[in-house]
Amino acid sequence: MKQTMRLENQTFGTNFILLGLFSQSKYSPLLCSLIFIIFAVALTGNATLILLIQSDPHLHTAMYFFISQLSLMDMMFICVTVPKMLLDQVTGIHDISAPSCGIQMFLFFTLMGAEFFLLGAMSYDRYVAICHPLRYHLFMNHRVCILLATVCWFLGSVDGFMLTPITMNFLFCKSREIQHFFCEALALLKISCSDTSLYESVMYVCCVLMLLIPLTVILSSYCLILLTVYRMNSATGRRKAFVTCSSHITVVVLFYGAAVYNYMLPASYHTAEKDMMVSVFYTILTPVINPLIYSIRNKDVTTALKKMLWSKLI
Repeated sequence: MKQTMRLENQTFGTNFILLGLFSQSKYSPLLCSLIFIIFAVALTGNATLILLIQSDPHLHTAMYFFISQLSLMDMMFICVTVPKMLLDQVTGIHDISAPSCGIQMFLFFTLMGAEFFLLGAMSYDRYVAICHPLRYHLFMNHRVCILLATVCWFLGSVDGFMLTPITMNFLFCKSREIQHFFCEALALLKISCSDTSLYESVMYVCCVLMLLIPLTVILSSYCLILLTVYRMNSATGRRKAFVTCSSHITVVVLFYGAAVYNYMLPASYHTAEKDMMVSVFYTILTPVINPLIYSIRNKDVTTALKKMLWSKLI
């Protein structure tokens, strides 16, 4: 009994060590500078997109409301992991306290889960816009958009509230070194001396549901969209529908592809190095790519940007 209490005290009083991305690299200063540039571009791109959507009345539609929510999530997503990683690299201090680790893990789970469901809501929005255009403003009014966004955030937070406390309450007496650049749950379980097999199975089922439910909505929406587009007589209408949907499909493939690798493939496919590289993709690169996809390939956004820049120059 005393030994168990001592181990529990050790767990909660322990500072973990994040080994980070650059622990084995000779080019860590260069890589650190590159990550900082990516971080700055992601913040600038997403903040600009949110500002454009809020300031231009032509962008006050359901589609752009959801895009602004995606940009907000991406900004928060990259802020959860990158500043701490860069600070560790600059100072050489890689410690993170147990409470800070828990907060980082909770925010990561919440934002990842919320983004899964938001991408599902965005696909439903495109389905209504293309398959039921005459009733679009009725089905996707402002109240419905607010409700869908709230549900996405709520479901994401449920994931965080379920998984974070359980993960952080395991005993960690094997090592203090986490082979990752942030407090990722699976990396943390690898250094636990508790039996985590049941919890890992529960986490797997939970992550599969968090992926499959919105993915089912996405696939169903796009199957119906493809049927509707195929029946269109207007070549212009077909092209506009494909351009609008292709941006969203690109984002879905990028984000879901990385998440499926990390949380659905068997352990035999995983190594610490691969897991970190995949995590870099959806926590650091995706927040940079998303605003580029929704701005460069979108005439409404580029027009609004030109208008805003022109008004500043005059």
